[in-house]
Amino acid sequence: MNESSFLKVWYSVMSIGVIVVVALSIIVYLVYKMRVSSFTDNKKKHDFINLNEVKWYKWSYFLLGIAVVFAINLYGEEKYKDIGLWFFVRFFVSLCAATLVGYVASLVLDYYYPSVLNAKLRKLRYSPRVNPKTGNKMKLLSESEEDVHLDEGMQAEESLFSMDYDVWIDEKTSDIKIEKYNGHLIALQCNNCGFYTMKVKREEITERHEDGSPKELLKHYQCAYCENVRSTVFNVSKKESEDYKAQGLHVKAGTKNVALVKIDLHSNFGKKKSFEFSSVEEAQKFLAEFDFDKLA
Repeated sequence: MNESSFLKVWYSVMSIGVIVVVALSIIVYLVYKMRVSSFTDNKKKHDFINLNEVKWYKWSYFLLGIAVVFAINLYGEEKYKDIGLWFFVRFFVSLCAATLVGYVASLVLDYYYPSVLNAKLRKLRYSPRVNPKTGNKMKLLSESEEDVHLDEGMQAEESLFSMDYDVWIDEKTSDIKIEKYNGHLIALQCNNCGFYTMKVKREEITERHEDGSPKELLKHYQCAYCENVRSTVFNVSKKESEDYKAQGLHVKAGTKNVALVKIDLHSNFGKKKSFEFSSVEEAQKFLAEFDFDKLA
């Protein structure tokens, strides 16, 4: 096969490759969207998106990167009839462009997109639930109300922020639906770089009650992007479900959608402490019992 014949085959392969790979990228995206739309239950849809969306999007962008290789190698189809240095330079440039597409897409999906994904997941998590038995709309209980319906193990997980539970109730039939979520579905926002890449690296109990149960938990965070570190102290609640049964049910409007409550405390002696809580109720309880001298 002479050079002219080889180039004809080459350009044919590149032309077909662009069409096929772009089509595959679109198909991957559409198949994912169809799988998401196939879930009627918001919890199942939430979990599927949380586990798969970034991975599927990366595959779609990976295929687009390959399409870039094919497209760039079509440049000069009418101009060049013989293989020369230009052929290898063009091929190298196409690989660099594809790598750039993949790298930029990976950065966006790993460091910027989590904030968008977090908003999508929260919308699914707190969308009204419907009782499948009656068709009635269910009510989401507040943190103080839901503990009555959680066993001791569930409450312990919530106290350590390793898991979070949402309790939905059908007020007409008293049917209960309990949904389980990871304590931090998406990494926290880093105060240094601004990306949602701050994750827990390790935890340690720094103070215990007289009976040996955890009283204070220290979480160490590190940013996966800029490697900035920070530590946050959490108070571990000792309340049992019986402590909540005497309380009347109440919901504080707007507080369930609070992702994180952060409190920075500064003393007159220049000391500073930072605390983070998963709900407004926990923050209020902390402030009611707060004594800065005990934290020094």
